[in-house]
Amino acid sequence: MSLDQPGFIVVEGPVGVGKTTLARRLADSFGSDLLLEGAHENPFLERFYREPRNAALQTQLFFLFQRARQLQDLRQADMFAPVRVADFIMEKDRLFARLTLDDDEFRLYEQVYAHLTVDAPQPDLVVYLQAPVEVLLRRIGKRGRDYERHIEAEYLHRLVESYMRFFHDYTAAPLLIVNAAEIDFATNEADYEQLLKEVRKVRSGRHYFNPTPLAI
Repeated sequence: MSLDQPGFIVVEGPVGVGKTTLARRLADSFGSDLLLEGAHENPFLERFYREPRNAALQTQLFFLFQRARQLQDLRQADMFAPVRVADFIMEKDRLFARLTLDDDEFRLYEQVYAHLTVDAPQPDLVVYLQAPVEVLLRRIGKRGRDYERHIEAEYLHRLVESYMRFFHDYTAAPLLIVNAAEIDFATNEADYEQLLKEVRKVRSGRHYFNPTPLAI
């Protein structure tokens, strides 16, 4: 982590909040490598959203193996690269598992998780995006992904609450908590520049950013 910018930035938040969009923009701004979780590659995901109890374990194990492999590749790559940006934190996998698996499945998952996440690289900065469920549903509907068409509001409520609990106690890296409900950092340059300025400022501790939407 340099004086000018963090070395490994993670953008996190519930489905539909805009974490991948922001991760791409930050990677462009920093001229950095980009690590994306690739939800579209999971062959069980659409089935999970349609029938959660029948596909939860398969869905979660696929994501666990995928994310562990990506972070292992990151760990073995050129560690002198100035910045890296990802749209997931390894611990989020366990958050989803606790939300979706029954107790027996979770005990099995925990054994695999403990084996795969040894020495996983830790971020230098986490940007946690928040938005109400109605905003998430609107954004999910707008992007029109087939595998997300069965997502229900009740599931998103539980997910939002799980993220809030997780980051309430999170101390592993500097944390920037952003109210992303009203800003458009995808297409509004003024909104994005506000957020980028905050990202560059955070070096330690916990910070909150409640931006005011700016006109284009």
